[in-house]
Amino acid sequence: MLGETKTILENYNKAIKRSSIKKVVGLSSIGAQYSKGTGNLLMSYMLEHAFTDLIIPQIFIRPAYYYSNWLAQLPEVKKNGILPTFYPTDLTLPMASPMDVASFAADILMKDSQSKIYEIVGPEKLNSDDVAAAFEKVLNKEVKAKQIPSSEWNITLQKMGFTPDASKNFIDMAQTVVNGKTDPENKGTTVVTLKTRISEYFENALRDN
Repeated sequence: MLGETKTILENYNKAIKRSSIKKVVGLSSIGAQYSKGTGNLLMSYMLEHAFTDLIIPQIFIRPAYYYSNWLAQLPEVKKNGILPTFYPTDLTLPMASPMDVASFAADILMKDSQSKIYEIVGPEKLNSDDVAAAFEKVLNKEVKAKQIPSSEWNITLQKMGFTPDASKNFIDMAQTVVNGKTDPENKGTTVVTLKTRISEYFENALRDN
């Protein structure tokens, strides 16, 4: 996966050099500052370092954990009232609405012209218990968060159809989150707090479900 990412970014670099593009806006991720050991997050590190030879403004947007990631667990939530999570249920993380991030990115595409890194968070840090409570509120049924032990991560991902390479990178990323390395770096970056709360996002996302 990381090898494919390298190839894609090299192709983007070549294409930009041969074009009239005047700035780059990249959708990165919180945690992109680490150069090794972070699994999937390394793709964002690679993105932020792929265009260092280009003399044009480069703007990177690092969103927090997307609310939408939790929707993958919706069938289990609806069927059994259980929210499976790879994280300790009391581990708080910055999270954000992908719709808010999309609006922010569109605005940056149109208006911003100075190289910088934005780190995007929602109105509050949340844990898996908070997410379960948000599902509970929207679905009007009892929902409890249940941590998947790390010893079961690999088999769980295999059952979900992950390849060995994808599983390894996901596990490295999940362990990075558990280790508390996915808060905003807040060093030479601009932290932006967006407004949508998770219950509001779920209400809109589940309106037709």
